[in-house]
Amino acid sequence: MEFINQMEPSFDMNEAEAVYEYMKSGGWCTEFKKTREFEQMICDFTGAKHCWITSNGTVSLSIALMAVGVGVGDEVICPDYTMVATPNSAELIGAKAVFVDVEKSTLCMDFEKMKAAVTPRTKAVMLVSINGRHPADMQQWVDFCKEKGIHLIEDAAQSLGSFCGGKHLGRFGEIGSFSFSAPKVITTGQGGALITDDDELADKIKKLRDFGRDKGGSDHYLCKGWNFKFSDLQAVVGIEQMKKLPGRIKRKKAMGKLYDSLLADIPGVELVPTNYEDTSPWFFDILCERREELQAFLKEKNVGSRIFYPPLHAEPAYGYHELSFPVTEEVSRKGLWLPSSVFLTDEQIKYVCDLIKEFYGVK
Repeated sequence: MEFINQMEPSFDMNEAEAVYEYMKSGGWCTEFKKTREFEQMICDFTGAKHCWITSNGTVSLSIALMAVGVGVGDEVICPDYTMVATPNSAELIGAKAVFVDVEKSTLCMDFEKMKAAVTPRTKAVMLVSINGRHPADMQQWVDFCKEKGIHLIEDAAQSLGSFCGGKHLGRFGEIGSFSFSAPKVITTGQGGALITDDDELADKIKKLRDFGRDKGGSDHYLCKGWNFKFSDLQAVVGIEQMKKLPGRIKRKKAMGKLYDSLLADIPGVELVPTNYEDTSPWFFDILCERREELQAFLKEKNVGSRIFYPPLHAEPAYGYHELSFPVTEEVSRKGLWLPSSVFLTDEQIKYVCDLIKEFYGVK
């Protein structure tokens, strides 16, 4: 069998032809009408009032924090288990990332531990819906942050297509952020998006991502801003990807259910609970004993996999070695992402699961 990648971007002739037609039309490639069209598609899909596309999902988070007034010396509470972009987006604008442990049932930030981490310097909470999952009670996060005067930002980078009670993730906080990097359910190579229902925040985001301009093409600047815009060339790809999103969500859910059914009750393998009514998984994840041995075994059999993120507090970039977050440390030690491309066939998924059973001695 040919090598099965853990993940790969999903393109076909639709994207190629759309880019070709755009280039033939004499488009300038920079951000213009196609980007606005892509943004409107995100609004229509998520139900958000406003969307601004950015150059990537990391700068999206920084812009969101700046839009709500986070600055030098402020504290931003983040999960210890997340992609490093989450805390970096705070630290790189002069704020301090404060790490909190996650709950094992969802891999999302633990609500009670988040509350315990609040100080007078806490300005924002970055709630990460990891792998499309969300805390059981999203409203309690909204209510708590509102009561304490803390801004709630959703890092929904992995959650396009995932909902909670019929409401798209990213719409519970004041601002929600998505990513379109190569492994995501839709991709433009790189890219990010911010959604909000707040007119004032939308206006701030617009300026912060475009040099502080009062309007596109103007040389009048109302604030200091960056050049974190997108390009119409990427937006052409994004538009074609969005057309495929409903089908991809359906396929991802079917794949997750198949993985779960085939990997249930294997000694040494633990499934992370997933509600497929709400959640469209980004990757398919397991917690497993002898992870590195399993990963090497799968590779020998032409199957790619990827280990979970490390506990960020102990990474050299942060170096808080005196801290301990037991759940994060456990899932980071045991977690493995299995092949997750929408191109995977059921037969390939069964092959992967049969190998895992073989490794753990299950017939």
